[in-house]
Amino acid sequence: MSLDELCAYAAQIGLKGVDLLEPQDFEVPKKYGLLCTMGYVNAGTIPDALNVVANHDKIEAGLRANVPLAAKAGVPNVITFSGNRHGMSDEEGAKNVILGLNRVKKIAEDNNVVLCLELLNSKVNHKDYMADHTAWGVAVMKEVNSPHVKLLYDIYHMQIMEGDLIATIQANIQWLGHFHTGGVPGRHELNDKQEVQWDGVMRGIVESGFKGYVAHEFVPTGDPRASLLQAVDLCDV
Repeated sequence: MSLDELCAYAAQIGLKGVDLLEPQDFEVPKKYGLLCTMGYVNAGTIPDALNVVANHDKIEAGLRANVPLAAKAGVPNVITFSGNRHGMSDEEGAKNVILGLNRVKKIAEDNNVVLCLELLNSKVNHKDYMADHTAWGVAVMKEVNSPHVKLLYDIYHMQIMEGDLIATIQANIQWLGHFHTGGVPGRHELNDKQEVQWDGVMRGIVESGFKGYVAHEFVPTGDPRASLLQAVDLCDV
């Protein structure tokens, strides 16, 4: 589907927005009564980001250029990453990520946008990625301690790495700014062929008091419209 086709269908089935758009597309969902719920802002890549101090200048430049565009378009969240370990200890990486986030958090604060650091699995999809456990991410968030810097808790990735989804989400909800879904294993449809009980997880998120967005981020094996509708129905609790 084109972005316009996706927006039109998302609006039709009752969704609120479209995730992970580049700055040039931030305004497109508005044509359909939606918003971009999370945007890319050139704040590093999955393998190469905040845990290397030499990247901080470039990440800050990306945020300074693009976060105001996100704010203007009403985009509430933008994304960044830890980067891969490349032999670095988790302790050193955490110090570097904290340093980087503390350096740029005022950009997010001044624009009323939340900068979200994504948690990803290093077991299947993103070998060597550093922010691969909730506890590591939460320790970083506590040091940065800004309501405009949070974690993107990807349910697919965290089920692979650690499970215990509902309890972990509820214990750490103040540090979580956004959620992604995806069927485990395979990152396909949310259905009865994979291991997460999605309605239970969604009820856990609701009970935590979370007021943000859950975005569906999976690769359909069949008709994408039918798969998306199925996910929406399953997660609407």
